Amino acid sequence: MHEKRVQYTKSSQSPCELTTIDYSEQHANLRPRVAIAHVRSPSRREHDESDFQPVHNHKAGCRHLAISLDGALVNADELKNKLFAQGHRLNGETDAELLLKLIEHICQSDYWRHGLPVNHQKMFREIDNCIDGAVSALLLDGEGNLIAFRNRYGLRPLEFMQTDDGFLLFASENCAFSGLRGKADEILPGYIKCVNGKTGACLDHSVCDARHNTRLCAYETLYLGSPNTSKRQSHLETRYNIGVALGKLIAPRLAAEVGSAPVIVSSMPRTGGPYADGLFASLAEGGAIVQRHELIATQFSQRTLIGIVGERKSLIAQKYRVAEKDVTDSTIIMADEALIRGDTSRAVTNILLAAGAKAVHWAIGSPPIVAPNYYGMGIDTMDELAFWQTWKTLPPQQRKQSLRFHNIEPQMLRVIESTIAVSINAAAITYLPFQVLVSLLPQGHDGIDLSPFTFEMPTPAGQKRANKNLNKLIADLPFPESAVA
Repeated sequence: MHEKRVQYTKSSQSPCELTTIDYSEQHANLRPRVAIAHVRSPSRREHDESDFQPVHNHKAGCRHLAISLDGALVNADELKNKLFAQGHRLNGETDAELLLKLIEHICQSDYWRHGLPVNHQKMFREIDNCIDGAVSALLLDGEGNLIAFRNRYGLRPLEFMQTDDGFLLFASENCAFSGLRGKADEILPGYIKCVNGKTGACLDHSVCDARHNTRLCAYETLYLGSPNTSKRQSHLETRYNIGVALGKLIAPRLAAEVGSAPVIVSSMPRTGGPYADGLFASLAEGGAIVQRHELIATQFSQRTLIGIVGERKSLIAQKYRVAEKDVTDSTIIMADEALIRGDTSRAVTNILLAAGAKAVHWAIGSPPIVAPNYYGMGIDTMDELAFWQTWKTLPPQQRKQSLRFHNIEPQMLRVIESTIAVSINAAAITYLPFQVLVSLLPQGHDGIDLSPFTFEMPTPAGQKRANKNLNKLIADLPFPESAVA
């Protein structure tokens, strides 16, 4: 208990086992108006306290703050150096702790030491002006006030619902409110929503000088977001439609290669299903002899997109196996939302070929990933991307042509596809062309950050960092006329 108004507690229960707080076990006078929680996916690293959220600053002589963060700070190193110069120290390496320390510093220097109440609008305006990245966060202070903050770039979603029975709920996806009655909406980029811990009153404030439009990271729609999350249409519907479009591209190539032999359409577990469903429906409607089976099973649920290279490769090797299905002499099409590094697709291809498959094709629901992502996806270097691994093997003229990225010519895209296919032992790869992807996204160019495919970063620090990495990479290999500004 903190001044008999705020309780801090932790739970190791899985999400399906979490229940409401049992008031009988608490102080009789405590009737909380606000609460903050953060549910993590099961992970082999759960023993590492730095991974847990909310992060708090509870220590002697400091007012209690707790924060839960979604996203990442691109200028984290710069912010750390400033804090270090002012005598602050961090216990871990997380951006959540860094943001909390920055908030604590502003509160201490501008308000607490002067005996003043914190002006949350002014404080978060200062925060929004100094951070670069993708941030949505919930902050709980020692007075029991809850502040929901979404920074100006809007790359990470932050939703809220006012329920009919009087609760105000916050979540990173609106599907979290499924089954509840009330009014739901999103917090706009550059805004905070403050809930008073004593009265329950809720106020909205702008913390940005100019209004910024929402530009969600493309990975939210293609990979991260729950299929049931809706942005004009559900992510499930968007992914299914992408699969249909892939079917139209793959059908003529498949007919030329396999003739009348049956083809099995499968998907990568957890994320590739809607793509495979749309692909299967499209091929079947076109008269192809296709079957729909899930051929790959997982040993555990932890995602392998994010993490240290060595740890990721070890997890990939352990994670996947062939499901109880005979694949001998089968031609298989694996559907997935993206091909980023190629290590997972290579491992799955080899597993299927070892099980007797005749050929493995890949249908990718996005264009080639050409840019790093510094906004919480754990894709920080260009060298690890399959596109750039392939780019290094191309003749100089083709390297120049491929630097058009999302405007790449179709014949050049075929070269990229065939070269990557060889590197992962696949018979073929079919990427979704950029313009087709944009036509299928509910928010298109205006509402989605498409930097993974365009190299046009959504923030200044991100663009500067990406350009520096790009110039360094292309300087190592000769090709005519540098295309980088």
